[in-house]
Order: sequence, then C-alpha cells, then structure tokens
Amino acid sequence: MGSIYSIGDVFDMVRRRLAIILSVAILGTILSVLFALTQQHLYLSTEVLQLRSPKIATSLTPSTVEGSSARRLQFIEQQVMSRGALLDAAERLNLFTDLPNLEDGKKVELLRRSVELHGVAAAREGFSDDGTVSLLRITATWDSPEAAQNLARDFSRRTQELSIDSRLEQSLEAVRYFELREANLAAEVDALETEIAEYRASNDIPAPGSVAAAQREIERLNQSLLSLDREMITLQARLARTPQTRVERREQDEAREAIARLTEERKLITAPLAELQSSIAASPEIELQLSRYELQLSQLRDQLQAARTKHKEAAIAHDLEAEKQSERLTVLEPAPLPEYPYTSSRKKLVILGSFGSLLAGLFLAFLLDLRRPVIRTAAQMEHAIGLRPVVTIPEIDPRARRRKKKQR
Repeated sequence: MGSIYSIGDVFDMVRRRLAIILSVAILGTILSVLFALTQQHLYLSTEVLQLRSPKIATSLTPSTVEGSSARRLQFIEQQVMSRGALLDAAERLNLFTDLPNLEDGKKVELLRRSVELHGVAAAREGFSDDGTVSLLRITATWDSPEAAQNLARDFSRRTQELSIDSRLEQSLEAVRYFELREANLAAEVDALETEIAEYRASNDIPAPGSVAAAQREIERLNQSLLSLDREMITLQARLARTPQTRVERREQDEAREAIARLTEERKLITAPLAELQSSIAASPEIELQLSRYELQLSQLRDQLQAARTKHKEAAIAHDLEAEKQSERLTVLEPAPLPEYPYTSSRKKLVILGSFGSLLAGLFLAFLLDLRRPVIRTAAQMEHAIGLRPVVTIPEIDPRARRRKKKQR
C-alpha cells in the first residue's frame, strides 16, 4: 500500500493530491457532458402477433401448406429483412428525410439493427418439438416515438401479408400441379384406349362388350343344343323297342320324323355357334397382350381417380386459404406509442461519468503515492521499520513562515 496504512493516510493523500484529483474529475465531467449531449433518446415499440389455428380441422380438410410454422416464419423474416424490402419501408415511412445523403447500405444496416422479429415456441409435450410457433414479437427502436410505432406496425402488416401470400401461392401451386397431373393421366388413358381399339381392329378381336354378348349367346345356343339332344335321346330310345301293334308302329314313324326335324334344327344351331366360338377365339400371344393392356389401363384409371381426389382436396384447401379460414397471423397486441425512451437519460450519464472521473482521480493519486512511497509520519515509520522515532519535526509551510516574518 506504499505510505498509506490508515484512513488518516488516505485523507492526507487526498489533501496533498487534491489538485490532480479535481483536475481529473473536472475533465471527466466535461467529457461526460459532451458525450451525453451527443447521445440520442431511443424509443421502443413492440407489436405481438398470434398464430391462430385453422377454423376447420385439418383431418376434415387437409392443408396443402407443408412445413413447420417456425420454418415458414423464418422464410418470411428473410423476405421482410431483405435489402429491397428495408429500403421500401424506409421510403414508405420517411425515416431518413433528415439524412438525404445517407447511403443505402447504411440505411439497411440501421434498419436491421432497429427491427427484430422473435418467435415464441408453442407448448411442448415432453421433449418433442414440432416446430410450432404461437407468438411472434416485432420490436422496433427509433429516435422518435411515432417512428418506432409506425415501424413496428409496418413490419407487422408486411409479415401478415407475406404469410397470407406465401400460403396462397403454395396452395395454388398444389392445385395447378394436381390439375396438370389429372389432365396428363386423362390423356394417357385416352391414348391407351385408342391403342387397344386399334389393336383389336387389326387382329379382328371384338370389343369387350360384344365378347360378353357373344359368350351369352353361345351359352344360350349350348342350352338349346342340350335340349335337342335330350329329345333325340328320348326318341331314339322309343325307336329301339320292337313295335307290337299298329299304334306302336305309327308312334315310331312319328319319332323318326321328329328326329329328322330335330337334326335339322341342330344343324341350324351348330353353324352360328361355331361362328361365335371362332369370333371370340384368339391366339395366346394376343390374349397376353390384351391382358397387359387391361392391367396398364386399370393402373392408369386408378392413378387418374387418385389425382382427381387430390385435385378436389387441393381446391378445397385453396378456397379455405383464400377465405382466411386456415392458419393465419393476427394482431394480439398492437404496437403502442412509447411515452418514455428506453435509453439512459443524459443526466444519468453525466452523474455516472462524474463519479467515475472522481474515482479515476483518486486512483491516479494513489498510483503517484505508490510510485514514491515517502514516510511522512511517526506511525508510518513504526509500521514500515518497526522503530518509533524519538523526535518528530512538524512540516512548516514556507508561505506561513513568510507571513509571520512580515507581521514582525
């Protein structure tokens, strides 16, 4: 501690170094006043947006807007804080009218430091995080309360517009995609049906409907043949018996005539039956190709039906987005007009600067005494070397001596 061993030594140091302490304190106070005069008051205004859930459950009308709300808000923040958007906001709100020569880069830098978007995550269950955001705080700081409020409100409005536009654009893209896919699949189905028809025509294959009708006709003709064969068997059994009477001989003659008539009828049925059977008969290669065509056509029709379903769902989701019935940002707390600046007052800065300057002066005085540790009192000598002086000569001020001489 040098020559300072007690509170009295401290007061003695202050008395001896009072000029230096006051000089440092006055100089620091003057610098504090100049610094405080250069500082501007800054006002802060915050607008809170709430992310509201869809009015209709997503299980009933699934949304086509994918991704977590946090990721979508991050994308919107990038758009809002882009260079072009910030310059447009500065021009729209007349923020730099007092600085007409300020460069655009400086304007963008000031606005990025003045506006902050902060999302608040929704309540989580356990350790899971689905990236859902419940609140979005938009904080703006500026040198006037009106400008801070207008800046927060403008960024809030722009954020809501971009949120709506991005959701509408994404849902519209989904509608366009499924509409185009439906049209392409319908064209593929028509082209494949045309190809199948041409293949049937080139190979003399009847249409599927005519084949079914021909098969039903073949089945009917086979039933007729079966009935005729049964009658003929009955009549032939009657002819096999030996006639005993004139009546039996007449019955056999009638049976022969009936058999002849049934034989003619059977010929009339057999000819068209053969034609029908030959018309629907096809080679194994043709049957295999037709089965391939039918499988491909069935798959395309299933895909077309799925695309039509998705198209309808996407159209409903787009209608909900257009009518603002889906997830959206709403103002929960409008940006207020700040009444007081949030920065420190100039008076406070001057007081802190003066107090700090006084402490700096005391510290400088202590360093000067520490640099030249002179023993000035008997107590200091006893503390330093352990010996107490017998006689101490008090310090005589030369100016006081001269005044005494003049008085004599």
